[in-house]
Amino acid sequence: MSAAVKLSPEEAQRRLMEIRAAIDEAARASGRASGDVTLLAVSKTFPPEDIALFLEAGQKDFGESYIQEAREKIPQVPLAANWHFIGRLQTNKAKYAARLFSHVHALDSLELAAELHKRLIAQDSSVSAFIQVNVSGEESKNGMEPDELPRFLDALAPFSAVVPVGLMTIPPYDPDPEESRRHFRALYETREKYAPRLPGLSMGMSGDFQVAISEGATVVRVGTALFGPR
Repeated sequence: MSAAVKLSPEEAQRRLMEIRAAIDEAARASGRASGDVTLLAVSKTFPPEDIALFLEAGQKDFGESYIQEAREKIPQVPLAANWHFIGRLQTNKAKYAARLFSHVHALDSLELAAELHKRLIAQDSSVSAFIQVNVSGEESKNGMEPDELPRFLDALAPFSAVVPVGLMTIPPYDPDPEESRRHFRALYETREKYAPRLPGLSMGMSGDFQVAISEGATVVRVGTALFGPR
């Protein structure tokens, strides 16, 4: 885990207030309510003590990318939180994800959905899933092509414990947040065309979340701006 300088409660609260204010401003500027956007604090590589500071400051949703780290860390967090898995989830790790997480942000195959469903049904629970879509066309990016969505959603229906709630994407990195806009817009348009019943759009990170909100994001993933550099 990170060996970053230890956060103080005051600094954690200040950072959280600044990010929330920026989210509110971006939402208002696009004619939306601030409550339309969920701040997902990306806590991967940071210790339980730092997560607890943000929980005490009022943050509830946290994102982890590594199953092994999450298995060790989540039980050590002293307060209840909503845990989101935001990395690529291998099918053979689905049994752990089913126990630890309420949300999965990178559902990209029926095989993964089937395994999650099996594990979730056994424990009488469910998970909210964001389907990963490759709107940039990059071969290196995971996710399905936009026009594959209708068939995927139809095939997903029998796996009732995996509840689709939206789409997600990660655009190519660019230091200019405006360069991400077309990818965010493409995900919004994909949702409107192929999956209009899904309310969620998980997109945007520390450097471009305001642009993502202006293009319809309902969940923004912010790590560095809250916890500091890794």
